[in-house]
Amino acid sequence: MPRPQERAVGTVLGSAVGDALGAPFEFGPEGAFSARFPVAGQGGEMCGGGGWDPGEATDDTQMAVLVGESLTDHDALELPDIFRRFRRWAAADPKDIGLQTEAVLTGEDPWDLAAALHFQVSQRAAGNGALMRAATSAVYFARQGRDATMEAGRRIAALTHGDRAAWEGTAIFHELIRVALDGGDPVTAVPDVLEAVHPDHRARYAVVLAETWHPDQATEFNGAVWPCLGSALWAVRTTGSYEDAVRAAVDVGGDTDTVAAVTGGLAGAVYGVDGIPGPWVAALHVPLPGFGGRVLRAAELVGLARRLAG
Repeated sequence: MPRPQERAVGTVLGSAVGDALGAPFEFGPEGAFSARFPVAGQGGEMCGGGGWDPGEATDDTQMAVLVGESLTDHDALELPDIFRRFRRWAAADPKDIGLQTEAVLTGEDPWDLAAALHFQVSQRAAGNGALMRAATSAVYFARQGRDATMEAGRRIAALTHGDRAAWEGTAIFHELIRVALDGGDPVTAVPDVLEAVHPDHRARYAVVLAETWHPDQATEFNGAVWPCLGSALWAVRTTGSYEDAVRAAVDVGGDTDTVAAVTGGLAGAVYGVDGIPGPWVAALHVPLPGFGGRVLRAAELVGLARRLAG
């Protein structure tokens, strides 16, 4: 059984690897990954494409790193600092940035009002853009227990997403990671986790996190927070390894980088860093636009994960 430190590293590295693996298949059809790579472990899966180099992580991991480095630099949740880092990154023209996130980060409103004001006008902020970046914060807050980790997930999500649905999805992910880091089973923990979800959103999450749910039953595109999180848990629940879980996630199609990033974080917490295929890790790199041309490799992500885990 992986030790807690190995699970923490697996969470951060696993999310980044899933992101980079899924990026070339974004908005593609269901089953595209397995059609190209029908046999697990055959090699070449970090193939690049769609504007991404082989192993290149997207905005999902880039924003997760910014959150993680803020937490480790301050050893505390400094929301204004995270928002400043986000804005600096967004102003540097990253290859990919979600429409909701971009609208909030490129406006003139202050950090504590920007997302709420945008939501008042748009009434659309339940995308998966807060969930996708939550692996680093999930590791950091896990040591503080369920209530603290879920509330931190909500507060970080609210920096860019004004819809409480996005907050609750991120809070659930935080808590599922905490359970896995402690050696528990995140699948069987779902009923207890749902008890801590805001009552207005509990029923909708109960549907997508149920043991009988399948991504084909989604009523929204998986760029929304509910089917994204549901697909990730489904992928972990129905497979037996990190590799198989992430393959299943990418094969769902649609928003493949984010579904695989969320799946990879959860599967990494379950199976530990040693469960992630070495060739996938070797190819991984995370550019950070706006931060002096920095490009993080796996070793830097491992170091960040260890600092986050304390």
